[in-house]
Amino acid sequence: MIEKPHRTIIEPFKIKMVEPLPSCTHNEREKILKEAGYNLFMVAAKHVTFDFLTDSGTSAMSSAQWGAMMIADESYAGSTSFERFQKTVCDLTGYAHVLPTHQGRAAERLLFGVILKPGMKVPSNNHFDTTRANIEQSGAEAIDLVIDEAKDSTSMHPFKGNIDIAKLDSFCAKYQDIIPCGMLTITNNTGGGQPVSLENIRSAAKVYKKYDIPFILDVCRFAENSYLIKMREEGQEDRSVKDIAKETFSLADGCMMSGKKDGLSNIGGFIALKSDKWVSALRSSLILTEGFPTYGGLAARDLEALAVGLKEVLDESYLSYRIATSNYMATRLNKYDIPTMQPAGGHAVYIDAKAFLSHIPQHQFPGQSLVCEMFLAEGIRACEIGSVMFGKTENETFKPAAMELVRLAFPRRVYTQSHFDYVLEGMAEIAKKKKDLRGMRLAWEPPFLRHFTARFEPM
Repeated sequence: MIEKPHRTIIEPFKIKMVEPLPSCTHNEREKILKEAGYNLFMVAAKHVTFDFLTDSGTSAMSSAQWGAMMIADESYAGSTSFERFQKTVCDLTGYAHVLPTHQGRAAERLLFGVILKPGMKVPSNNHFDTTRANIEQSGAEAIDLVIDEAKDSTSMHPFKGNIDIAKLDSFCAKYQDIIPCGMLTITNNTGGGQPVSLENIRSAAKVYKKYDIPFILDVCRFAENSYLIKMREEGQEDRSVKDIAKETFSLADGCMMSGKKDGLSNIGGFIALKSDKWVSALRSSLILTEGFPTYGGLAARDLEALAVGLKEVLDESYLSYRIATSNYMATRLNKYDIPTMQPAGGHAVYIDAKAFLSHIPQHQFPGQSLVCEMFLAEGIRACEIGSVMFGKTENETFKPAAMELVRLAFPRRVYTQSHFDYVLEGMAEIAKKKKDLRGMRLAWEPPFLRHFTARFEPM
């Protein structure tokens, strides 16, 4: 780590390969956006200048990762690449059983396909979109029990990803027999990339153990969560991030991970478990749908890249730079009177679109209006995490999401500070004309995960 604090954020790496940034005119973007049904997921990447849609699979890989890919053993079964990957995951988590998958939602589908039945309930702090969809399509129910402070974007609570322990205990007592597993997502993506404290993870583990409920972590951003514990939690400041991560894993019975986040890879994920209780059924399902259990739908070179990434992500100089970037962006957006989820999380900055565009009612999707304007003005692609993603209409009554957020998710090791400063200049101009923005209406939506493919029209 850099020993002496500086005002300027520096990238703790050298760049040895570059690619051009796409650029379109405002008029071209107007046409592109209309043809895409005002849905940024449907816009081709070649038209996007700054892509903050997601931090999933968008990392720039290191020279060590690219080098590891060159020695991959692509044997169908039992490759040495799998052995290296398995050892890395076992050493990190302490779990005995590792099943690779092609990404996080494949891990979710496999696990929930084995353990869920209609009528069951799965508690967590917050379930993200694919997790919730994979639970609900099985006929089970995803239950969010995040603390109340998480729903207040202005609260400075340092761990707004925490699960409400009293509510969790009460819920488990009532529904113990129909809870196949309990979860925690670290960091809490739905609630603004907010971390979960180590104390809260310990307390949740005690509750789940009390009711004999297996405890599964969603750990796609485990390193960022561990670093924020080190920075914010009393008594943790002198521990290494790796040590904090290891304790986190030790408190649970297993985990699911999308390696496309803190695995620093472009594809890949896994399920890791202490017990062999579900392993046989999971392997059978894996073979049926993904591939042999030693490659799980991945090329061996991807297993190699992920194994290296899981080690590199624990570099504290990298994590310091990563978290500083989010703090930098949030602080400067706030100076332009653009409210963001406080305090800044790890992988992204979340704009409070409900507060920023207070003249647009929730049923007109203020977050979707803002992401469209950001693309039109600056070629920025961001993601609405509000009533498009989580709102529902039941019995002809619109039920909005708890918050209307716009997430600027930062790809790892991709953009420099000058890029972020350029984006901030554009956001300042958007802030000046925010009253001109109008709401959106849904023109078409699919039955699940509508934000990916829905089409909109301006009001």
